[in-house]
Amino acid sequence: MPLTLVRFPPDRPADGVALDSVLDLVRTGREVEFRRDGNLDGLRNRRLLFAFSLGDTGLNFSALRSLARLRQESHLLEGSTAGILIHGNSDLYTKSAATEFALALNRAGCALLGRPLVEATGSLANFRVQAANLGTDLPGAWRAAALELADRLEQEVFPRRNGRPELLVLHASTRRTSNTLDLWSQTARHLDGRFRITEMGLRNGTLSDCSGCPYTMCLHFGEHGGCFYGGVMQEEVYPAVRRCDGLVLLCPNYNDALAANLTAFINRLTALFRQTRFYDKALFAIVVSGYSGGDLLARQLIGAMNMNKSFYLPARFALLETANNPGEALALPGVEGRTEALARRITDTLLSEQM
Repeated sequence: MPLTLVRFPPDRPADGVALDSVLDLVRTGREVEFRRDGNLDGLRNRRLLFAFSLGDTGLNFSALRSLARLRQESHLLEGSTAGILIHGNSDLYTKSAATEFALALNRAGCALLGRPLVEATGSLANFRVQAANLGTDLPGAWRAAALELADRLEQEVFPRRNGRPELLVLHASTRRTSNTLDLWSQTARHLDGRFRITEMGLRNGTLSDCSGCPYTMCLHFGEHGGCFYGGVMQEEVYPAVRRCDGLVLLCPNYNDALAANLTAFINRLTALFRQTRFYDKALFAIVVSGYSGGDLLARQLIGAMNMNKSFYLPARFALLETANNPGEALALPGVEGRTEALARRITDTLLSEQM
């Protein structure tokens, strides 16, 4: 499918020189509509590659204006799928800018490929491993990553399933008091038995966090489908992740961060990721905050599971709600309509139209 390349102009021309050379390479030999002015009009049902450079302050004001528009127009990019190229002048800000922009894209109706981000920090030090693997220098690794992303954006189509797709639902909550579990139960009722659903509770004491094994050790155990630390992650969670077509994470907001056991799950997933990419598995989430901050957790999930671990991110992947006391979430105005809409997104993402 042809690409639409949306380039947000840099605040200073000098900030965009390095990225422009990569974009010239990406455009070579492709059918590309190139928008140099960051115009977002008429971009529904497209394959979109967004590109911007960050100045010394980690900002791009053209991208910020578009961010505001994305947050205001919830159907602006309906039916589109995107990737992101970003370049910074320092080793800071690129990932935070990318996750903030990705969440806005997603809530405006845009899906994101698994691993949709190619970020180039000021030193390009984040390409050291790729450069060594490819036998090239840091700029060469950056160019190769940008080309690979453009190729996948042109070619990949998320596979919809026949039969009854499998959903894996992970949580670390107590059913008696959990607003996230309440919202999931209401969502599941709207799925009408069309999925095989496996629910797993990762409670305290059942899941050890990653202890940072050397790369070669992690790779060795990953090649054999396991992890040095074994336990419930290797025996139950890894096989369930391999089987599932969609993963649903139930995420109460604890101090503006994911629950410890969900964080441990993501960290321990690295051993499996060494040998398995998750491009064909979709990520969904229910995030409940007691007061505020649901967007922070959504961005954490995008960074960890979509940008890092390669899960496909369907449009509006997360239900973000605010509720404090037990049972409060189910009493929120309009919440049943929102859980029904999430169930419909799960169904539309995973089930073949022939079903």
